[in-house]
Amino acid sequence: MQLDRATLDRSLQLGRTFLLNSQTEAGNFNYEYDWREKTLSRDDNQVRQAGALWGLTLIHNDAPDPELESHIDRGIAFFASHQRSGPDGRSCVAYPGDRMGTTGTIALLALAHVDYLRALGQGSPEPKSRQLRNRLDGYLRYLLAARNEDGVFHGEFDPSSCTPSGEHSPYSDGEALLALTKAAKYLGRTDLVPLAIEVADAGYRLNVERALAEDSDSDTTKGFYQWSSMSFFELATSGWPGTQKYGTYVMDLADWMIHTHHTLWRTRNTAYAYEGIIHAYEIARERNDPRQSIYGCVIDVGLQRLTSWQVGGPIPADYLRGTQELDDPFAVGGIQNEARLPGLRIDVTQHQMHAVILARRYVYQ
Repeated sequence: MQLDRATLDRSLQLGRTFLLNSQTEAGNFNYEYDWREKTLSRDDNQVRQAGALWGLTLIHNDAPDPELESHIDRGIAFFASHQRSGPDGRSCVAYPGDRMGTTGTIALLALAHVDYLRALGQGSPEPKSRQLRNRLDGYLRYLLAARNEDGVFHGEFDPSSCTPSGEHSPYSDGEALLALTKAAKYLGRTDLVPLAIEVADAGYRLNVERALAEDSDSDTTKGFYQWSSMSFFELATSGWPGTQKYGTYVMDLADWMIHTHHTLWRTRNTAYAYEGIIHAYEIARERNDPRQSIYGCVIDVGLQRLTSWQVGGPIPADYLRGTQELDDPFAVGGIQNEARLPGLRIDVTQHQMHAVILARRYVYQ
């Protein structure tokens, strides 16, 4: 193997620092930083902002830390300050500067609350846990209201009323599925189990089976890929009746990502692919499936390359030589989206750090 646990530990430590340094006093995040020009982008994206917050809760869940907790509290407070209420107790967010909201934003905020509550565990003060659960319930109620006639989700909503509308998106279909599944599995929301299974089947039928019948290398399936793989893994390992098939889905999707989408030949950052392939590796290991060795090889080669794109990272590529001595808190630990592209986006780093956490948990133990 090219990678080892120590390299990934260092990469995670640096990525954690980048995300913390990217957070503003208000609680949201600097969206993108050019480490060569030392300039912040004026662009923003509400889904990726919520995803960065979720990323912090995943790192905290992996290794609870009071410093992380204070940053997560700040991020949750930011979104809470822009929260709106709708019928039936649902909640949504009016993100500053955006006329419409996206279902993916609410799903990722729900995920942030689920994984934060998991990290806090029984030791959390009751008022704090109750407030988090109440806010999570409002976000989940929005997701329930956002289902469309195909069994997946409207992609947008009106922030003034939390009324969902618009076409579905494979991204938000998967994000919402993961939020419902993890809330059901880890927070005792057993009322959501039948719904999570219904949504899983509807999403697979629409975003995988139908999409691949139309295009064998479908962008729709790519958008659904990592979110559905994470969701199917949670279902397959839940012990709930009739969920064994979802483990097969995880491996079949990993085969598609490797052999049809050719993830190892992509020139942009593909950390999202490893959020799925690593779960396939673990399913294959549990089932003694020979594909485990293929997944392991792809993970090792692919993550090694992506780790070399980290500014100040443990194994820098030629373009990043010397950045270990770089004294720039907005840059160090950030992950480039291409080998020679100096922009450091919060979502690219967030996805890669999640892949690193999963690799440490299942592959490089």
